[in-house]
Amino acid sequence: MKYSRLFSKTSKTVPHDADSANARLLAQAGFIHQEIAGVYTFLPLGLKVLRNIEQIIREAMEAVGGQEILMPAMTPKSVWKQTDRWDHFDALFRFEGMGDKEYALGATHEEIVTPLAKEYAFSYKDFPFAVFQIQNKFRNEPRAKSGILRGREFAMKDLYSFHTSEKDLDKYYEEVKKAYLKLFERLGFDPQITYTTYASGGTFSQFSHEFQVLSEVGEDTIYTCAKCKLAVNKEIIDKQNSCPECGNSDLKEKKGIEVGNIFKLGTKFSDAFNFKYTDEDGKQKPVIMGCYGVGSSRVMGSIVEVFNDEKGIIWPKSVAPYQVHLVSLGKDGVVFKAADKLYEKLSKAGIDTLYDNRDLGAGVKLADADLIGIPVRLVVSSRTLESDSAEWKERDKKEAENVKLTEIEKKIKVYYS
Repeated sequence: MKYSRLFSKTSKTVPHDADSANARLLAQAGFIHQEIAGVYTFLPLGLKVLRNIEQIIREAMEAVGGQEILMPAMTPKSVWKQTDRWDHFDALFRFEGMGDKEYALGATHEEIVTPLAKEYAFSYKDFPFAVFQIQNKFRNEPRAKSGILRGREFAMKDLYSFHTSEKDLDKYYEEVKKAYLKLFERLGFDPQITYTTYASGGTFSQFSHEFQVLSEVGEDTIYTCAKCKLAVNKEIIDKQNSCPECGNSDLKEKKGIEVGNIFKLGTKFSDAFNFKYTDEDGKQKPVIMGCYGVGSSRVMGSIVEVFNDEKGIIWPKSVAPYQVHLVSLGKDGVVFKAADKLYEKLSKAGIDTLYDNRDLGAGVKLADADLIGIPVRLVVSSRTLESDSAEWKERDKKEAENVKLTEIEKKIKVYYS
């Protein structure tokens, strides 16, 4: 992509209500545009990052047997009444349609997926199975804040599993728990700052589990166990004031950002919809369910909160909008010609490149590159061409080096291997 054709642009203006690093940097770098409080348009750069995150999530869910579906965002009042959540889900967006019928925008999808699964699974032979979707959710947050960390409309992956026994649910739950830790590492979070965290199970079970990434700007307070790499959320610390695994009471208070959560739903929703299966003896028994969420847009905001400096964003390789940010410096036609040639070469090699071909000064171009945060910056200038090279600089490092034009393609492929 040539920067001169890019739909969005960077800005020096900080949004007046930017109360977090992700709100400020994503807007200034041209990744998102706020429409109203808690509702954002994802611009081309931002959408590329979001889609990269979602693909990593998709692959992780398919690896644990999840099959992807897409459920509607518009849901009927009847299903919410059946689970007694129409009047008790405070964040639900409700509205009237034709003929005075009432609907809700999907805040979560247990009310849709449970009767859906009931249509296709009857016998014990049909179990276990799991389905997931990646879709926008809607929650009427009383105070949307922190950019895309807490919005009224947000992208989310929700996986639902269906079982014939608690034992089978427990087995799958542990499998997903391990898969989540691998998932967050692949998204760029260091395992040393990612904690499986015990949280309240609410009406479903004694505990649920959150996945918290340590950050000083995190909304949650957690208490970490150095021995087990587990944590306990502050909301349950009074009833669980030691590590649930090893009993260690020397827990350290930390701030964290929740990037995912998993719940054992039991039979709450299958009972509401009379979802049963026939066992080997021909008896009817209730289906047991689990729910596993990752907010993909929230993950994007969390990455920015963790990976940034005074110059801008520092994207992990796995989710960056482009692999390379190519910059041509100087008015010399020879420089532009060499940069054009390098851009064509990289594009033909399948290397996703953002090429800043604008007729602007070096200061503006280099500042924009730092703000946008693509992992590798290549600068072509009259100085680098003296040695038939381009300047190679990685966004998370201070040092730069000159690399021969003939060696750049190979070096990029090694860097991303």
